[in-house]
Amino acid sequence: MLFFLISCFSFSFILLSPMKSSQWRLLFSSCFWKDLSSWLQKGISFYQVPMIIKKKMMMMMMSLGSSKKPENNVVVEEEEDEEKKKKISLLDLPELTLECILEKLSPDGLCNMSAVCSSLRDMCTSDHLWEKHMKHKWGRLIGDAAYREWQWHIASKQRETLINQTKHNGFFRSLYGLIRPKLDQKTTTTTCLPVDSIMACYVSLESGKFWFPAQVYNRENGNIGFMLSCYDAQLSYDSRTDTFLARYSPHGRRTIEENIAWGRLRAPPIDTPAHVLHISDSLNDLKPSDHIEIQWRRNKEFPYGWWYGVVGHLDSCDRNENHCRCHYSDMVILEFNQYPPGSRWRQTTINRKDHREVGNEADGFYGGIRKLYKEEEISMWKSLRPSQIHE
Repeated sequence: MLFFLISCFSFSFILLSPMKSSQWRLLFSSCFWKDLSSWLQKGISFYQVPMIIKKKMMMMMMSLGSSKKPENNVVVEEEEDEEKKKKISLLDLPELTLECILEKLSPDGLCNMSAVCSSLRDMCTSDHLWEKHMKHKWGRLIGDAAYREWQWHIASKQRETLINQTKHNGFFRSLYGLIRPKLDQKTTTTTCLPVDSIMACYVSLESGKFWFPAQVYNRENGNIGFMLSCYDAQLSYDSRTDTFLARYSPHGRRTIEENIAWGRLRAPPIDTPAHVLHISDSLNDLKPSDHIEIQWRRNKEFPYGWWYGVVGHLDSCDRNENHCRCHYSDMVILEFNQYPPGSRWRQTTINRKDHREVGNEADGFYGGIRKLYKEEEISMWKSLRPSQIHE
């Protein structure tokens, strides 16, 4: 007991006496407390201190020795704090640098980034970032007719919002749930994407929610009755199969077609509705071997489809280029070479000076004519030409 009192008194005296900083570091070093614990343990054993006191004293020494962290750990923690201070946020980058980064992102990446915070959402949903993606993927299909349809779609959405704003679910409950359907359904955004933004149009197209007008080559996927034709339809995109669903005019054999590939679609080249006769402006330019499209329909109730053909020679012409006078005649021969010679569909004649819808219930009705000037259009029709002539 005497030894214990002397030790406590000595320890108290050390704590109360003034010491230099180096002495304090020595006092609170792990080595000091380790040696002190060993020395006291030997003293306690020598003087036969009761077991209960021994245990309490040893626990106190061990706790004091472990309470002070090594000096090296303190230095490491200070260095880590400094490194944290040096780190910067993405939003700390200059605006031009951040814009360059966002321009490199895919549509999927922009949608993910827009869900991070409100600042990035405003940047990632801006029209100038989405205009490039819209043009790259949808520019070939979205023509003037589809643009008007989208404007009508916007107006209907705005009316719906004004009627009952409580039913407005924002941006399909997620900015990117419709582009990436496998993402967590619980992830939602707290604000609505403007319905008139380019991003809203892009996502509506990708989701298949927006049905847009376009034209389909070789309707019913190669059916002989529609070979080398192009018909108006309402299209919806299926992102799972990267194909389209088409709804045709209610008149005809079928009104719906699935799994239409991108290569069989085009935006309407002219702004003429399917039930309206096209006013031709190139009749005087037609000459043999010119490539044309002509409107044709089965009867007056059906919509027009555009059919590919070439300008032929008159029966009186010897087909010699040096002597051909066909382009001076009022009568123009149109040939549809997908049909065999002698077929009633193989050839028809129009009057370039007084052209209007001509035909009958048996052979159908021929309407307006477009002369094809672009090699791209001509090459597309040639690629669709069948390998053999059909009856």
